[in-house]
Amino acid sequence: MVKISELYGKKIISTEGRIIGEVKGVMLNFEDGGISHLLINDPEKLLRSVDPRTELRTGSVAYKRVKSVSENIVAGK
Repeated sequence: MVKISELYGKKIISTEGRIIGEVKGVMLNFEDGGISHLLINDPEKLLRSVDPRTELRTGSVAYKRVKSVSENIVAGK
């Protein structure tokens, strides 16, 4: 199990080795009590967006894609 506080600032890298971004925020799913998305854009940008769905799609990584968490986070497709 990973503590949410340990995710902030970690680099997210694709399984192909491409840097996706750095964790700047975390979205929670209150229905199942888990992490929904890792935000790579400033969370304020999502809150102020006129199109939050597009902002979430382009400015985050779905946590279900995360393959491993260590010094970096590896996320697959």
